[in-house]
Amino acid sequence: MKYLLFSVLTFFTLLNSSAQQITGTELLDKAIQYHDPNGKWESFNGTLNVVMETPNNPSRDSEIRINLPQEYFSVTAKRDTVTTTYTLDKEKCTTSIKEVQPDAKRTPCETAELYKNYYTYLYGLPMKLKDPGTNISEKVLKKTFKEKEYLVLKVSYEEAVGSDVWFFYFDPSTYAMEIYQFYKGAPDAQGKNTGEYILLTEETTINEIKFPKNRAWYYNKDDKYLGTDKLQTNE
Repeated sequence: MKYLLFSVLTFFTLLNSSAQQITGTELLDKAIQYHDPNGKWESFNGTLNVVMETPNNPSRDSEIRINLPQEYFSVTAKRDTVTTTYTLDKEKCTTSIKEVQPDAKRTPCETAELYKNYYTYLYGLPMKLKDPGTNISEKVLKKTFKEKEYLVLKVSYEEAVGSDVWFFYFDPSTYAMEIYQFYKGAPDAQGKNTGEYILLTEETTINEIKFPKNRAWYYNKDDKYLGTDKLQTNE
């Protein structure tokens, strides 16, 4: 009996030790295996229909077409009676915006590039964390968020890519990505009280990739709710 008890305790000690020793790269690989088991993201060619809901505003319906092999991206967004389109076909940019306000922060084609980066990054996660210029911390953190424990991956970027610091929260048993969070710099220094966290709920499979159906955005500093992106499906 003592030998059996010793064996059981040893087994669980080794199991726990193994979980603690997982590296950032290993965690990312397991998460990608969960979300994109057949490696389909790099050849993704599909349409995402997203409804964005924000407090005190009409919803915005967006049809997003992404064809990564052909370097094609387009978004057609409708809010109330206004419809805007942005298209990037390799190096060629076209938009429905005919007049640019004098105080505009960016040109219509710069906005098109912004949308492309935004949608392909967020819907390409966690696969996009393999992109050049991404720095993966090999130390995996354990954090409790909303009363659930997660394995957390810390990610920063080379200066040419961006200055935000990101944290990705994965279910410790399935490695599904359930939360991500970013700060405008180091969270314990210049990034304190900045940035947002995003809660991912439900899933749908498109082109063999598991995508979050709902992404709800909140401020880090006060948990203020900002809005939710809802991926529409035929399910």
